[in-house]
Amino acid sequence: MEARIPVLDLHMHTTVSDGTDTPEALLAHVKEAGIELFSVTDHDAIEGCRRILAIRTEDDPTFIPGIEFSCRDEEGQYHILGYGYDPDAEPINAVVRQGHAYRMRKVTGRLDFLKERFGFIFSQEDVDRLLSLPNPGKPHIGNLMVSYGYAKTKEEAITKFINQAEFKNQYVRPEDAIKGILDSCGIPVLAHPPYGSGDQLILGEDLESRVKKLMGFGLLGVEAFYSGFTKKLRNEVLALAKQYDLYVTAGSDCHGSNKLITLGDTGLSGMAKIPKGLAAFLQAIKERKTEGIE
Repeated sequence: MEARIPVLDLHMHTTVSDGTDTPEALLAHVKEAGIELFSVTDHDAIEGCRRILAIRTEDDPTFIPGIEFSCRDEEGQYHILGYGYDPDAEPINAVVRQGHAYRMRKVTGRLDFLKERFGFIFSQEDVDRLLSLPNPGKPHIGNLMVSYGYAKTKEEAITKFINQAEFKNQYVRPEDAIKGILDSCGIPVLAHPPYGSGDQLILGEDLESRVKKLMGFGLLGVEAFYSGFTKKLRNEVLALAKQYDLYVTAGSDCHGSNKLITLGDTGLSGMAKIPKGLAAFLQAIKERKTEGIE
């Protein structure tokens, strides 16, 4: 008898990064959505996972500690997910500190750029409030610009203005993120593999080359089920996972009201049976004795 596909979502964000729900509120929404297994994957941050672990009870959905590192190297941008790691392990916390330092430098750099290039000025009170956030980023600056009337929407603020500022050397490198996850007993996974920088779409040999390069650093899985994937994209990632014996994960990338994505929207619901790579991933997480996995 085939194993039932659990209702899961392994990619979501809280106010610790660029989501709109606190970790506590997100846990309540996860339960309301009937999700049985979930992971919080805040950008460059573990604090949201710590808060979930602190309040989670035996009656709550199963939880896997997660993270999403925003990475870049000479060939482009990568989002590296980490699952099942030890939140107290020094290797992953060292990468978190590095990523946070880069993030804060980019925020102040973007504010300076907007002032110098476009004359956009914000009150010191609003700047201090922005810099006091756990992990401020482009969406937070975009929302601030909208409140000042510098842009009509957050999306316009980001694409038309904020993205003009470039910080090529202010990112965690993918090999460092992968090593930090592995050295903390976690599983590194490439998030939404066909998506690169901006609207870039990476397919075919280019996608395979990218995955193989990351495997050389220790990558163990790919996010094959994702809210933004067409069936064609999903099948291409699944084929790579099968070819290279990689784990498979599924996530919505829900950010609360910051994106029009609902919890649990992973594309898994239409599957007749649990994909082999996903079953292998869940077994690997179970063997790591992650809290809440039985």
